[in-house]
Amino acid sequence: MTLPSGLPRLALARPARHPLADVVRRAGWEPVPYLITQAEPTGFPPPRPWSELAAALVLSPAGARAVASVLPDGTRCLVQGVGTAEALGRRDLSVQVPAEARAEALWALLRATFPEGGDFLLVRGERSRGFLESAAQGTAWRLHPWITHREAAAEPLPPLPSVAAVLALSPLQAELLGPLAVAARRFAWGQGTAEAFARVGAPAHATCPPKSDLLEALLTASLPKKEESPC
Repeated sequence: MTLPSGLPRLALARPARHPLADVVRRAGWEPVPYLITQAEPTGFPPPRPWSELAAALVLSPAGARAVASVLPDGTRCLVQGVGTAEALGRRDLSVQVPAEARAEALWALLRATFPEGGDFLLVRGERSRGFLESAAQGTAWRLHPWITHREAAAEPLPPLPSVAAVLALSPLQAELLGPLAVAARRFAWGQGTAEAFARVGAPAHATCPPKSDLLEALLTASLPKKEESPC
């Protein structure tokens, strides 16, 4: 389906203000928030005492909401984006945000802020990309992952809106979207997500590595012609 403006609609499991929604817009699509999954707390305790940690790294708003009430006053927090900073919702924390909402930019900010290294709490979900752990391995920046939440299907599952395409950001989203997006194009964020689409008998039409610039290129190249856009 397209809007009167001619922009094809793409279902995205992120709110309208999310950086990935901005990527979708830049690529010529209209992002349609479709929150098919939700964060479910794990209940795990932090892996190290607060006194041993130089700062907390927070990758997502879901992680921020999970730890906001337990972070000690004055904790230094390096967060991946403005939305994550807002989700902390506390004025007594020392919060820094990198120039770009990407794990690579957060890694650069960590090294610039703490050039001597140290021990850091990494607040993340069960299926996070793992870039920071890989980048920090064997370095002076010792990351201690705290898996605070996992992805779970929304209950009840909302009906899929009229869209020309769907973007699955995780294997679980692909498993849920596959049976729903029969008439829509299916895009996968990462190879594991593409494999999940295939497992449910709805192969992805296109796949890209989990990087925002590559997603923008994929979506730009995949813009449907007007006569091909389903309603």
